[in-house]
Amino acid sequence: MKIIIIGCGKVGVTVLKSLLSEGHDVVAIDQNPDVIEELSALYDAMCIVGNGADSDVLEEAGTSDAELVVAVTGVDELNMLSCFLARKLGAKHTIARIRNPEYNDKSLGFLKDQLELSMTLNPDLLAAEELYNMLRLPAALNIETFSGRNFEMIELKLRPDSPLDGMKLMEIRKKFDAKFLVCTVMRDEDIFIPNGNFVLKSGDRINITAQRTEAMKFFGMMGLNQKETRSVMIIGASRIAFYLAKHLLTAGCSVKIIDKDREICEKVSALLPQAIVIHGDGAKQEILLEEGLLDTDAFVTLTGMDEENILLAFFAASHNVPKVISKVNKPELMNIAQTLGIDSIISPIKIVSDIHTRYARALENSLGSSVETLYKLADGKAEALEFFANSEFEYCNIPLKELHINKNTLIGGIIRGRKNIIPNGDDIILPGDRVVIIAEGAKLKDLADIIDKQPRQ
Repeated sequence: MKIIIIGCGKVGVTVLKSLLSEGHDVVAIDQNPDVIEELSALYDAMCIVGNGADSDVLEEAGTSDAELVVAVTGVDELNMLSCFLARKLGAKHTIARIRNPEYNDKSLGFLKDQLELSMTLNPDLLAAEELYNMLRLPAALNIETFSGRNFEMIELKLRPDSPLDGMKLMEIRKKFDAKFLVCTVMRDEDIFIPNGNFVLKSGDRINITAQRTEAMKFFGMMGLNQKETRSVMIIGASRIAFYLAKHLLTAGCSVKIIDKDREICEKVSALLPQAIVIHGDGAKQEILLEEGLLDTDAFVTLTGMDEENILLAFFAASHNVPKVISKVNKPELMNIAQTLGIDSIISPIKIVSDIHTRYARALENSLGSSVETLYKLADGKAEALEFFANSEFEYCNIPLKELHINKNTLIGGIIRGRKNIIPNGDDIILPGDRVVIIAEGAKLKDLADIIDKQPRQ
């Protein structure tokens, strides 16, 4: 499938790498000749120097034959105009990155309709929503949501004294009276899609699927922290901080934001009068301590520098702040952060990349289901996907125990209307269900891809 990417900054390059790994024919457009020269040397993609809002450049890129055009420059207006022109030149689908809060209000729907955008993306808002979910459930390292946030996959790390240490998965559901399913286990650099005989060990990072109420019940039985987050300190008055603070203030939390740019502090303070905005250098330990670091429930680092975010998060964690989250976009720094004990990490670039990958797969699909949600796990070694099963899905109404599911593939949940099902062998998939699949080493495009067409005897 031919896909054009306009804007090759950090987001654009991440999307480009992801789409190339999916086997798509990708064209990259950027105004910086040095960027294009580097991309041409590194990737098997057509690379063009030019303005994505120039019709001549778009025609050179072959926009009329493009299935999808993605505009992710740093300028919202350029993204919108590029997508508008691409549609007029024949592109079938367009996605524009729009970050400005002023555009992400009531006018967004109007803009989307008038510009014929297939989708708009705001990485900052998406990251803030994910952060808010993590703060609502402090015991979780990360939370991925499915089907309009009605169903969740929650990541935990087993402590040295965890009651799950040394237990088989088949024993856990007997011992703990909660409806959940262990979907993945990350042990060191390896990821497992476990069966019932799999034995957990302290230090494992596990993903479970469950409803929020069942997850809370499980956490209580495990003795994990369920204290509600009431106060949050944020370092860096970024757009993500703005959106996150709005969510937290609406929920009745107290919010303190620290930033060393006076002008930005004044602007954020005017927009968020309920928040406490401090003009100061959050990298200075004495400022953090003076502003109440030791008394806060959660500490979130959202500066523009990954390294600074990691170091500040490490400082907070060393002072036993109950919940510490760091924004890290560089993949090579994520392992360093985890080595330092910072297990809750947010990556806006990864969020956007996952969404573009999911959208591209959905466009390719013409079978009996479609990809609704996609998350890459463990540096892309595994994926969690949500499929919509329509009436053409040929494996409906068959008990799961009678299906020959591919190796390293797991059905993590079935969402039927408002009912969430943690499946067992007797459950079936019905038309209209949303089905959560966890798969290692496979790029699923359709729900039927989970079935082994030639099962081993």
